[in-house]
Amino acid sequence: MSRFLRIVLPALVIVVWLVVASVGGPVFGKISEVATNDQTSFLPASADATEVQERASDFRQASGAPAIVVLERDGGLTDDDLADARRIATALADRDDVQGVSPVIPSEDGDAAEIVATLTEDAETGDAVAAIRSTVDDAVPSGLAAYVTGPAGFTADLTEAFAGIDGLLLGVALAAVFVILVVVYRSPLLPFLVLGTATFALCASILVVYELAKAGVVTVNGQVQGILSILVIGAATDYALLYTARFREALRDHRSGWDATRSALRGAFEPIVASGGTVIVGVLCLLLSDLNSNKALGPVAAIGIAFSLLAALTLLPALLLAFRRAAFWPLRPAYGSGHRAATGPDASGLWARVGRLVARRSRTVWVVCTVALLAMGGGLVGLRADGVPQSDLVIGASQARDGQDVLADHFPGGSGSPAQVIGAERDLDGLVEAVRSVPGVDGVVAAAEDSPSGTVPVGGGTDGGSGGGDAASGNAVPGGGGAPAAAAEPTVSRGDVLLEVTLADPADSAAAEQTVRDLRAAVERVDPEAVVGGVTATALDTNDTGIRDRSVIIPVVLAVILVILVLLLRSVVAPLVLIGSVIVSFAAALGVGALVFDHLFHFPGADPSVPLYAFVFLVALGVDYNIFLMTRVREEALRHGPREGVLRGLAATGGVITSAGIVLAATFAALGVIPILFLAQIAFVVAFGVLLDTVVVRSLLVPALVIDLGRRAWWPSRLSRASRHM
Repeated sequence: MSRFLRIVLPALVIVVWLVVASVGGPVFGKISEVATNDQTSFLPASADATEVQERASDFRQASGAPAIVVLERDGGLTDDDLADARRIATALADRDDVQGVSPVIPSEDGDAAEIVATLTEDAETGDAVAAIRSTVDDAVPSGLAAYVTGPAGFTADLTEAFAGIDGLLLGVALAAVFVILVVVYRSPLLPFLVLGTATFALCASILVVYELAKAGVVTVNGQVQGILSILVIGAATDYALLYTARFREALRDHRSGWDATRSALRGAFEPIVASGGTVIVGVLCLLLSDLNSNKALGPVAAIGIAFSLLAALTLLPALLLAFRRAAFWPLRPAYGSGHRAATGPDASGLWARVGRLVARRSRTVWVVCTVALLAMGGGLVGLRADGVPQSDLVIGASQARDGQDVLADHFPGGSGSPAQVIGAERDLDGLVEAVRSVPGVDGVVAAAEDSPSGTVPVGGGTDGGSGGGDAASGNAVPGGGGAPAAAAEPTVSRGDVLLEVTLADPADSAAAEQTVRDLRAAVERVDPEAVVGGVTATALDTNDTGIRDRSVIIPVVLAVILVILVLLLRSVVAPLVLIGSVIVSFAAALGVGALVFDHLFHFPGADPSVPLYAFVFLVALGVDYNIFLMTRVREEALRHGPREGVLRGLAATGGVITSAGIVLAATFAALGVIPILFLAQIAFVVAFGVLLDTVVVRSLLVPALVIDLGRRAWWPSRLSRASRHM
């Protein structure tokens, strides 16, 4: 290639990435505009609760989530307190983002009162609740405790907890990676080149995801947004480190930067593409999920990994070609300088010593490592990953959680968050009777468009929960007052009616979930087509679907990755060894995580998706490091024989893989700065699991197993018939 093209081509690559970054950079602060943390973004696609939510607007005017204002005074509310409450209701009714407000409903014990303010359908929940809380705080006198809770309150607290996604999370992750790179490379320039590559990859990823989300092609919530940033920074840095190691080696063997770049790309291309492809295929398996939040992450994460690959194989080589040896200053790799001996009596350094240990005691090493990992996995017996209450999703202070506790003390626990039953209008009386027969039900009313309250009594009763049907069932009265019209009839849509059922227990409690299960069984006996939804049913269906997703997706991920490894390594035995090693490592990480969650942090449990996400990331990323190692081992074994290939491959990749593992662990650990239970648990399990993969599995377990298996590890490839013996 001409000297002109050798200069123009890298420059053009850098310019293209600069343009992409200049366009994508400003989107960093805008992606939250297309992200939603409403519960709808997490709904299972085919669950009963989803069907109910989609049809609810057929029975009454479409609306947003209800925000419940709870007022409490020890010793009882005074007349002045009730007057203040009525003024609050009037002020809320005048807001443009509030569709309707219930009357002030005092509790039976006289110590509390509640007001249900239903938001408009297009209201921004976080902003609306913040404004409502400000209004309430300004109106309550000293001694009167006030809270804004309910579905809207919990969504607002969740949105506030995710507020650090754009700035804090990214800043912590980049700072941690920068410090690690400075320590590893002892170069002031190289960390900027590596982090610049990762940041540009993130800019491109966010730009594409933003446009797709804006067009409605993908769904983005705070959970997906946070994982995207961490995944891109971590993966792009890992791939950059692998290429950087190859380039530094090539600079010792080639005088010109162009020849070194070509050599480095030849050596790094296959493992980087294979590793990235493995992660992409792994995360795309989430498309098999029936849970919208899981399904949303699949394509978004795949986009991020694709740009990480692209940046590591285009932008970074162009940058390193531009700086050449100066990129590694002050430890410049000189042309013609010798490579450190990987094996033999002259070999020195940590990884040469590890190689000698593994070679001498291969069976002992892999047996001890396996037993230790299995012992760590024993913690799985205490893992509680069947869901947590909505009130525990946010770590730390939550006004919605505190308000829910107060609400449960003075009103039916499900007040403001009713279960909803859609069934045939011809079976109305039977459905109402079935609902009332279920323990844990406090009241039932029917939706009615022509009623000021939005509901009417049904089945010859006037119940609707303690404190009145309107507030207890979460229905708002426009203007803050009014009563059900006597002539109103239940709304009928497609031959069905909507019943709103007030539960006796808090909507996010295990008791309420059991009540919903019993409700479903009871109404199904009357109308087999009847469906039950609402806040509790949504949480129940989400957890059940998450458990189903684990059993479906995990085997698929294993099978797909196994096929990729067989094709990459041209072997059957070695891929089985690698898959087995990461499974054991995953079990160990999750087992230790379960012990830490229970006995150190005292978490209330875990979301069913925590093991699934941890599995997808740990298996895909854990296999990444094994791919880095085993592709180098195969390369060396083809020249030096299987046994020598293991030792040379371990010595050559030990430093870079360890650095990559520490970087990836640090980036995932950064998720812990966001006070969301799910992200905190993912942060710990993945970070700890990556370190296990890096330090134990890739450094000791896999090399020892491959050495102990000998040529059989490469069956049926020609390496299994190599003339050189281990």
